[in-house]
Amino acid sequence: MRDLLPPTVSVVVAGPTDWAGELLPGEQSGLGSRAVESRRRDYTAGRVCARRAMAELGLPELPVPAAADRSPAWPAGLVGTITHTRGYCAAAVARATDIRSVGMDAERHRELSEGVRRLICRPEEEERCARLPAGTSWPLVLFSAKETVYKVWHPVVGSWLDFQDATVELDPDAGTFTARIDPVRVAAATVADPPSVVIGRFVIEGDLVRTAAVLTH
Repeated sequence: MRDLLPPTVSVVVAGPTDWAGELLPGEQSGLGSRAVESRRRDYTAGRVCARRAMAELGLPELPVPAAADRSPAWPAGLVGTITHTRGYCAAAVARATDIRSVGMDAERHRELSEGVRRLICRPEEEERCARLPAGTSWPLVLFSAKETVYKVWHPVVGSWLDFQDATVELDPDAGTFTARIDPVRVAAATVADPPSVVIGRFVIEGDLVRTAAVLTH
């Protein structure tokens, strides 16, 4: 993810030992008592990577518990994001004085069913995806981009953002995406200067799709 985010953001991708790391007090509650082993490994790796990212910024390695909506609750003065998919996990952390919000997502490349595409894509988005070069599941890239947009939006605005609430255009040549938030959602936000446009980047390497974006002050 380092290639998709600015240098003010510290990024750590999980190594072999990070999946079996230890949670700090306060982090365990985010798992719940019924979490399966794969969920425990993903959750642990994300928190370990988050603390390593803090250390890269010269900061203490503080716990990152889960908020009521299960999103990471970052220490005061920090913004961050965590993503994990099969065999891959990464965390990104930045000082809140440098970055207003950061989001990223990773997905294993696969085709999406028609029903899932209808949930994710607006009609105009599906039409644009159909015109893009063959060989890539562009609706999946769109899905990943919208996951990233939500991770940028939610910490700033504090409200839900549905897949249909953002219209995303992909630029395969530049490896960028532009998301425009539904004006109704923007107008309903109760914070100053809610984001109406999020511009991010994406990369497809092998069977891994990665997307990331930051919101600046």
